[in-house]
Amino acid sequence: MTANVPSTDPAVYDSYQTKWSTLPGTPEAWLARAREVAQVLSQDAAQRDQENKSPQAEVALLKHSGLLKLLGPKKYGGGEQPLSLGYQAIREVAKADGSIGMLLGYHLLWSTTANLVGTPDQIERTHQLIISNNYFVGGAVNPRDSDLKITSDGDHLIFNGAKFFNTGGVVSDLTVLEGVLEDTNGDGNGGGHIFALIETRQDGVQFAHNWHNIGLRLTESGGVKIDNVRVPWTDALGWDAATKKPLDITSSQFAALFLPTIQLVFGNFYLGIALGALEFASKYTTTNTRPWPFGGGDKESATDEFYILERYGNFFAHLRATETLADQAGERLSTLYDKYSGAKRAELTAQDRGEVAEWVASVKVVTTDVGLRVTSGVFEVTGARATALKVGLDRFWRDIRTHTLHDPVAYKNRELGRYVLLREYPVPSWYT
Repeated sequence: MTANVPSTDPAVYDSYQTKWSTLPGTPEAWLARAREVAQVLSQDAAQRDQENKSPQAEVALLKHSGLLKLLGPKKYGGGEQPLSLGYQAIREVAKADGSIGMLLGYHLLWSTTANLVGTPDQIERTHQLIISNNYFVGGAVNPRDSDLKITSDGDHLIFNGAKFFNTGGVVSDLTVLEGVLEDTNGDGNGGGHIFALIETRQDGVQFAHNWHNIGLRLTESGGVKIDNVRVPWTDALGWDAATKKPLDITSSQFAALFLPTIQLVFGNFYLGIALGALEFASKYTTTNTRPWPFGGGDKESATDEFYILERYGNFFAHLRATETLADQAGERLSTLYDKYSGAKRAELTAQDRGEVAEWVASVKVVTTDVGLRVTSGVFEVTGARATALKVGLDRFWRDIRTHTLHDPVAYKNRELGRYVLLREYPVPSWYT
């Protein structure tokens, strides 16, 4: 259950429920809606970051905007847009607020998890539940540690344990749980692992409210204790409720797209944060930064400084190239979803999966490198006064630095090296 913790007030965004009463009708209109959300968030992003309140209002804004429904089927009230557009929407929101861009990205992933590992019935029930109610979905999924155990009790599963990290759970309507069924190997490649969607607001879900990190402060990514949470066997995604055995889809190459899918979520909000930092810094430079008085030439403006022009140009070029790479990867992943969804999920080959995984790994490497470089480098072209807490320029670097430690990017570089030199595809795992 959620404790009484300081939260932002959803009422501040009530007017947008009427303003955005209908969903966008075209891909362009969806991206325009994402930019509108970003514009709203940008007005007080630095202040909200510093206050570090639970983002109840920000999630309400996402609900009002319709962005939570972007990927959902139209028959249940969704936008039915391709995954590639979802990635671009994440990027747009993250430009203004990295935390809320991350929450949107994780929601879009968790709300479509059944597409990857669920039965046809589970896919339909999940979409109808989430989209028709405009629910926000969080996730208590941290497979590095098998710290959530599952036991079987007749027609139900019982989850017990804890997760050191969960994302968005405190402000969610539904939470994805992932754990290991007792007496199974839980080998990290699907064996014994079960995903299930539960109602967040119940006595057995106890949040630690301990997310006090340097970045992504509004993501509610702290710990959660799960105490005797009961789930019908019929809600165990990709498992046969009668035999209590996993179906073939859970170990398929299509199910293994889950990891490239979430890694590309990461890359896109990294990229959005970096783009937002460049935009924010450029406005500051043109309005506040002063030329260096001892550099010669009696420059009248910071925009006359050679080194400032050179740095901005270099940052822009690298970010433009990174956007193109991210879009290409998103299109390739979307193509696999479209081609192999439904009854064709089992037809996806290891080669197809491996090729797209290496595109996504490339995005992860480049967005990490470029994102950290840009978000730290903008201070060199804004000046000493830009370090003032009230400016808020530091939040961009803090956000990227925090999440890029999710998994060591060195392993992605090694993975790509083996692909280049040995033509090896990565073996599907919880991080590849």
